[in-house]
Amino acid sequence: MSSPSPVVVVTGANGLVGAAVCRALAARSASVRAVVRRPGTAPSLDGVTEHVGDAADVLEGADAVVTTVHPMGSSREVQHEVGVEGTAALARAAAAASVARLVHVSTAGVYDRSAGLGDLAEDAALLPDGSGDYPDTKNAADTALAQVGGLTTVLVRPPAIAGAGETSTWNTLRPQSFRDGDRSVNPAKSWAWVHVDDLAAFLADLAVGAVATSEDPEQGPVAGGTTPVLVAGEPATWGEYLGAVGQATGIEPEWTDEPVWTGQLRTDRARRWGWTPQVGLDAALAELREGLTAQR
Repeated sequence: MSSPSPVVVVTGANGLVGAAVCRALAARSASVRAVVRRPGTAPSLDGVTEHVGDAADVLEGADAVVTTVHPMGSSREVQHEVGVEGTAALARAAAAASVARLVHVSTAGVYDRSAGLGDLAEDAALLPDGSGDYPDTKNAADTALAQVGGLTTVLVRPPAIAGAGETSTWNTLRPQSFRDGDRSVNPAKSWAWVHVDDLAAFLADLAVGAVATSEDPEQGPVAGGTTPVLVAGEPATWGEYLGAVGQATGIEPEWTDEPVWTGQLRTDRARRWGWTPQVGLDAALAELREGLTAQR
């Protein structure tokens, strides 16, 4: 007799990451409750059911929750209300509903990546409060989630998320700001990145329990605890990223030479958990150039 499909709640299911997670979960035969704010915006896929409104209303009987919502670019008050208070409230509701696992999309942007620092792993120094609205509120959300008991919580920390989409920061929004004049950077600066499909695959594997818990965080998420894990693709620089944007737009970047971070994000933990990214830098940059060239 086959086991029942895992039930996973996905918040922000119409976003770049949320939609990709829904696709990855559907491919794993999960039953997905896709939570959105606007009707008709969730991915239309077998096994995916749209739910409009509050994710707390659809937690009953769920095995896991994947949280992808953070209103980056909004005021600090909105980011705190939605990203910190809202995420923590959802975690408490999930624990009360006996949901086993919460997978939260955090960010590698919580780490100090100052010039002169080397490679960074999960235990690297976090940015202090006052470093900016986005890192401050993401750090606060992570701290709040760690205080919620009764869940196995995984803080997945990606860097720049590459992938085509109207709301994609790195394939759409950042190139638009490049067109608008934001073109200066030291080409040697590390551009830590991961493709959205590889990120979504990892999030989905965590949600359906394909990554087993462990007493050792280097081998798997700690059962009943909160475990951070970094994900990133192969090494790249801003010279490669902004060079690809410039090539596609026909506009030359403006290279500088100030001190910058040239280290890498260490992904040893994620790889020991069984994650292996499939999208290489060449493919990611080709997708970026193709999308931007089509807009010219």
